[in-house]
Amino acid sequence: MSQTPLYPVIRLNRGKDEAVRRFHPWIFSGAIHSADEGLQAGDTVTVTDFDGNILGTGFCESDSIAVKMLCFENRRIDEWFFLDKLGHAFEARKAMGLTDNPETNCYRLVHSEGDGLAGLIVDIYGHTAVVQAQTEGMVLHLKEIVRALKLIPGLGLQAIYNKSAEAMQRMGKDDSIDDGYLFGERINEVIMENGSKFNANWEEGQKTGFFLDQRDNRDLVRQLAKDRSVLNAFGYTGGFSITALKGGAKRVVTVDASKKAISAAEENLALNGYSKEENPCLVADMKEYVTQMGDGEFDLIILDPPAFAKRHQDRHRGLGGYRYINAEAIKRIAKGGLLFTFSCSQAVDKATFQGIVTAAAIEAKRNVKILYQLSQPTDHPINIFHPEGAYLKGLVLMVD
Repeated sequence: MSQTPLYPVIRLNRGKDEAVRRFHPWIFSGAIHSADEGLQAGDTVTVTDFDGNILGTGFCESDSIAVKMLCFENRRIDEWFFLDKLGHAFEARKAMGLTDNPETNCYRLVHSEGDGLAGLIVDIYGHTAVVQAQTEGMVLHLKEIVRALKLIPGLGLQAIYNKSAEAMQRMGKDDSIDDGYLFGERINEVIMENGSKFNANWEEGQKTGFFLDQRDNRDLVRQLAKDRSVLNAFGYTGGFSITALKGGAKRVVTVDASKKAISAAEENLALNGYSKEENPCLVADMKEYVTQMGDGEFDLIILDPPAFAKRHQDRHRGLGGYRYINAEAIKRIAKGGLLFTFSCSQAVDKATFQGIVTAAAIEAKRNVKILYQLSQPTDHPINIFHPEGAYLKGLVLMVD
């Protein structure tokens, strides 16, 4: 061993180091030969091959993914590490034109493995950063992450909000952390996206308060919505609804099962000068609503459901949900209508999703063309060594 490990060691089985050498950030429990005594989830570890050669540094986890790698070198994970990584992430967003854009003041600063920080999400809303630690290791380093964020001058942060409790609850760590401000306090400022205005509720809303990953796809809706009657299904707080109206849609109906989401959608309509009477927002189960709407009532439908298959064990049931909702929409959309359909399930890959939508079109007995294949925007980058990061899949269909 040419270097002295900086942290307790996890040693891999012989021949199980190939993925790490190819810079894949996940190590599964079956690849591990031995581990130093006393290691717990969240601990920082040095990973070596069977012969003791250092492969990199990561965080111990408690799931089947036993280690999530942070770097492929023998390096200390401290404030300076996070400042380096966050600084690189900021410079990348600056190059994308997102950090000083009067039309858009919200974007993702850190996208987990896509930015070399597996288990960390940081979203920017004006002068507030919303941090979501999705691993125990990241939770234990929140203080260093906050200090590093405050040291990036281009961000100009006035508040940093921690929204990690839900992620920890999903891991069975119910009492490990509470949401709340780690720096500053609530700033009431309007969020801008491509010129549209939104109120983002990171304290109570889903994810970090707004679905930033649909920014480019919402803009495509704007480009195609002119003179169309639009259904925004699973509409949440009305992001697609506002952009469709910006594009000249005749009418937009927003449907979501959450009363809070629909109330927020009505507020966002008003914020942008649109009438909720002319563009109704309905609390309804979309799987029921889609069977009740009239044939040809809408000539642009957006299906952006929550992840029907969050885990691989949910995959079969989830695929059935995607097929059902797409088949019903294709049956009822007006001739020449456009269907935007999405899956955000990481357990459903692009080819499988397209196959399910194809099966739905066959069931609906309509002629369907694929006009666009959609994905996540540039501030949700996919690490080329971690293709699992390509979680958002979308198709724009024309139905004859």
